[in-house]
Amino acid sequence: MNEITLPPVSEIDWSTWVPEQVATLMFILRNDEVLLIRKKRGLGAGKINGPGGRIEGDETPEECAIRETNEELLINPINTRFGGELFFHAEDMPRIHVHIYVATDFEGTPSETDEAIPIWFKLDQLPFDEMWDDDRIWLGHVLQGGTVEGYFTFIEERLIDQQVIFN
Repeated sequence: MNEITLPPVSEIDWSTWVPEQVATLMFILRNDEVLLIRKKRGLGAGKINGPGGRIEGDETPEECAIRETNEELLINPINTRFGGELFFHAEDMPRIHVHIYVATDFEGTPSETDEAIPIWFKLDQLPFDEMWDDDRIWLGHVLQGGTVEGYFTFIEERLIDQQVIFN
């Protein structure tokens, strides 16, 4: 079996880099908590993350984030704001460009579906050991109102290198 190697983030020409998927993540805040999901299938199954998924047709990233949250948790996020963009380069997983959104309210009751189990977490007790490695770098900043632009390389679901711009 050939060992996978990737260049450092700083050596990738991100201006010509092309993702295989464009997707979204949504994080819903309630007082000192955030609503996350345990993903039941697909890329990252078993991990904890925000709801989200691939952009379809001509929908905007924000429309996608709202639709995916509704499909995965049966709720409608409201009062959304842009939280940033993430770029994931890998050879053994899809290369993904992710748009992040944060909502401060929602309509409905978060419910388990065939895609996700909803779980509320205190903002100071996020389950980083059960999340993607990159989340511990940028998620707290976004949940506190900031935005990020993050570039990451992964091999076998492990973070290899990263560069994050915090705004």
